[in-house]
Amino acid sequence: MDNIKELSFEEAMEKLEEIIEKLEEGDVPLEKAISYYQDGMLLSKLCGDKLSHIQEKMVKIMNEQGELVPFDLQEDEKE
Repeated sequence: MDNIKELSFEEAMEKLEEIIEKLEEGDVPLEKAISYYQDGMLLSKLCGDKLSHIQEKMVKIMNEQGELVPFDLQEDEKE
């Protein structure tokens, strides 16, 4: 699968879902199934990497000085 790294998360998920559907049908020749499986693994890794990257961004927020600071969700303190 060429240019896989250029896919957006949504595009990669769509292609992964298509591969899963083809493999679930069960009438795919063995060589083609192996190729689909390899492509699926690449797409799965790409999606996981993109989610990890986004998670890192979401954990941090900008403070008034424009510095990245960890975002800590705290519940209201009850007295």
